[in-house]
Amino acid sequence: MKRQIIQIDEEKCTGCGECIPNCHEGALQMIDGKARLISDLMCDGLGACIGHCPEGAIEIIEREAQSYDEIAVIKDMVLKGKNVVIAHLAHLKDHQEFGYLKQGIKWMQENKSGITFDIDEVISKVHNGITAQEEPASSSCGCGGHEEQPKLSHQHAHEHQHQGGGCPGSASKSFSQPQTINSMSNTPSQLTHWPVQMHLINPSASHFQGSDLLLAADCVAFSLGNFHSSFLKGKTLAIACPKLDSNKEVYIEKLIALIDSTRVNIITVMKMEVPCCGGILQMVQIALQQASRKVPVKSITVSITGEIISEDWI
Repeated sequence: MKRQIIQIDEEKCTGCGECIPNCHEGALQMIDGKARLISDLMCDGLGACIGHCPEGAIEIIEREAQSYDEIAVIKDMVLKGKNVVIAHLAHLKDHQEFGYLKQGIKWMQENKSGITFDIDEVISKVHNGITAQEEPASSSCGCGGHEEQPKLSHQHAHEHQHQGGGCPGSASKSFSQPQTINSMSNTPSQLTHWPVQMHLINPSASHFQGSDLLLAADCVAFSLGNFHSSFLKGKTLAIACPKLDSNKEVYIEKLIALIDSTRVNIITVMKMEVPCCGGILQMVQIALQQASRKVPVKSITVSITGEIISEDWI
């Protein structure tokens, strides 16, 4: 799909750093005296940084971005030097995109002979939680061959959240089960990732890869007491309101990307019985018509009193 993303003119950039704290996703960093977009994955394309650039070096462009391609990104990053690569891979790690992190490292290892800097040094710094601006940390972690992911130092995590300007409310995260248990009901959450609102999700995020997707209208979870245990368990989640949400064309583009590029297995659509809620199923049907892949779709209609009215395969 086509989406908006920022582009920095390196000739115009003076390295003043004014744009960095105004990038809400933490996608910009100062590397080697220039503002750099270190990850396409994290740029929301809203351009909050543009008005803070005194040189006019930042603009929004629109380009094809149907699927995040870590191999294409890392090929470009290695041309910009070791520090840019470290910042990019650390950014993936901070957002728990471990699948893409492994892809990038694997590509560098396979193409080591054509890279001008020390790959092992880059891997060591990334997996020990060291950014291009930090001194080596005393702790170590072997992420290359171990399943357990390294923990960031408190200092590094703090700098990522605050110096980088990243918004924790929209940063892509995956987390393992079981979730925090509510002390009142003793019922565990089945949510495995964040964010979930359709305008905020990144269809290329690794947690969506090959998953069973539940697309639910906003009101569904409030009507169904067993929403988590009976419907969300084992699925990734996206939510939307077909009546109140604006710019729903973006939803269709994201659904097409989830079907074609992220290759979700099944889409379950949960909607309320009210007529305006039917739009959420219509969006999925439009996306299926435009997508090159076909996936099974199940439609579940919920009454305002929390009963299942119908379950149909589309």
